[in-house]
Formats: sequence, structure tokens, C-alpha cells
Amino acid sequence: MRTYYAATNKLEALLARFRDHTCKLFEKHGMENIGYWVPVENPENKLVYLLAFPSRAARDQAWKAFQADADWQKARRESEAKGPLVRRVESVFLTATDYSPPIKSSTSGAPRTFELRTYTASSNNLAALHTRFRDHTIDLFSKHGMTHVGYWTPAGKDPRAQNTLIYMLAHRSTEAAAESFKTFRADPDWIQAKEASEKKAGGPLTEGGMAGVKSVFLTPTDFSPIR
Repeated sequence: MRTYYAATNKLEALLARFRDHTCKLFEKHGMENIGYWVPVENPENKLVYLLAFPSRAARDQAWKAFQADADWQKARRESEAKGPLVRRVESVFLTATDYSPPIKSSTSGAPRTFELRTYTASSNNLAALHTRFRDHTIDLFSKHGMTHVGYWTPAGKDPRAQNTLIYMLAHRSTEAAAESFKTFRADPDWIQAKEASEKKAGGPLTEGGMAGVKSVFLTPTDFSPIR
């Protein structure tokens, strides 16, 4: 998962470069385009996207070949004639959980809003959080009209691998998301699962309760494979 912070007034130019050049060159070099989004509220001019690879080694090889590609170098040079389009890049390598659906490109045929959620588990409770998602949460999300995109943990030596769950849902709209979570939280099956898991753990499974939950709503770009 990569997050680009576009330079001032350069987000549209950055999106155009992805639309016209970058996505095709990613595919040329063996990178799988999963999805591209911008936050619904986007004061920092972000672009968030997901790529998939068979392995970390395959990623490194593909990225090296992409950066050396003459077509990429030409596209970058021409698009940055008046200055860089990106002021900062963040990247996190992710490994799918055993309960994550297969990562695949898909469109619903109707506009959707996506939600990127990040949970910071309380001390030593990441495994318990995964168990609750695996055994209860994901089925209840489906029951209440939420569509699963993927569930991941940071990979490798990333220190967040020990306490972080990152996942993405799709909704019909932000209003539909609010209604889905309202009915989900009121569901007796969820209340029972939450109480039982927290009793066993001796407290909330996320750091500081809801303080350990972050949510960002995203709009897919017109060139995103997932929309």
C-alpha cells in the first residue's frame, strides 16, 4: 500500500500520469494494479493505492525494472517539467490474513465509497483481535451490508506487524456505511462476541478502545480496477 502526497495543485497532474502512463508500466513489469483511491476529505492531496506481487523479491525486481524503463523516465520527465508532482511517499508492505478474501480487481457497476480502517491492538491482543474477526466480525459485516476488500497486517520487520490490523470495506455511500455500522454494533451476536472476547482478554482488544481505531473514507479514481 502506497500513499503519495501530491505537491500543491499537482494532484490532478499526478492522477493523469497514473492514468496515462504509470498503471500500464506497472503491468508491463509484473505489478498487479489492485486499486487507486483519493480520500473523500483530502486536504493533504493524497493518492492511496494497492499493488500485489507474488513475493517481496518479485516486488523489488519489478520496481527496479519499472524505474529503469525509458518510457517511465520520459513520462516522469515531461510531467515534472514545472516541478515534482509528489512531495512525500509512504509505503507499507502487507500480508493478507488467513480470513482475507482473495485479492482481485472488481467493479460493482454502481458508485461505491471505500473505507480504510486501521486497528492498533492493545498489548498482546493482536491474535485475539484476528480470532474475533475470523470467527465473528467478518460474517457480521456481510450481514449488515458491508463488502470485504481485504484484511492485512504489516509484513516483515515492520514493528506494526506486532499490533496492527489494516482492512478495507466497500459501501454504497458514507451514509450507508454509518447505517451499516449502527446496525452492526446493535446486533446481539456482535455484542455477545465483543463482550466474550474482552472478558477473556481482560479489556478492549484495541488500544484505548475506539481510540485505537482509525477510519478514512476513499473515492476510487476513474482508472482504479476496483471501483
